Amino acid sequence: MNSKKSYPLLIIASLLTLSGCQSNADDYAADVYDTGQLNSKQETKTVNVISVLPAKVAVDNKANKQAAQTFGAILGAVAGGIAGHNVGTGSTLGTTAGAVGGGAVGAAAGTLVKDKVLVEGVSLTYKEGTKVYTSTQVGKTCQFTTGLAVVISTKNNETRIQPNTTCPVKS
Repeated sequence: MNSKKSYPLLIIASLLTLSGCQSNADDYAADVYDTGQLNSKQETKTVNVISVLPAKVAVDNKANKQAAQTFGAILGAVAGGIAGHNVGTGSTLGTTAGAVGGGAVGAAAGTLVKDKVLVEGVSLTYKEGTKVYTSTQVGKTCQFTTGLAVVISTKNNETRIQPNTTCPVKS
């Protein structure tokens, strides 16, 4: 294939890749801690999980969207400049026009990334003493089962119910 003809295909493939950027939200899971939470005393108690239901959690994805727009603009400008240079006589005007157009198209493609994404979560209903509560958090239903679980609180009114089972390992 002619290299001049392959640049537009490269641009399109790259931009489609950008549109798939999304947050996986692993850092919001109950068993993930910031470095400021390490080696510090945290209130811990046991609860009885009585229900584990699947849930969806809407997570902010603006950082990925901004990165996609920036990357798209840069990639589009480079590819557009190369394509503009290779079309016709290789003039500076063609190169500049291609770079500007490609940058605009790349940045526009980056806007296809959503501001919020839905990630897998769980809604856990648990009994603490004589009261029943619900906590929704990022995680997989296979990480939890009914029965005894540990709640770790790193700040007021926080429920970090720790996974009390493991997901099957895929072979």
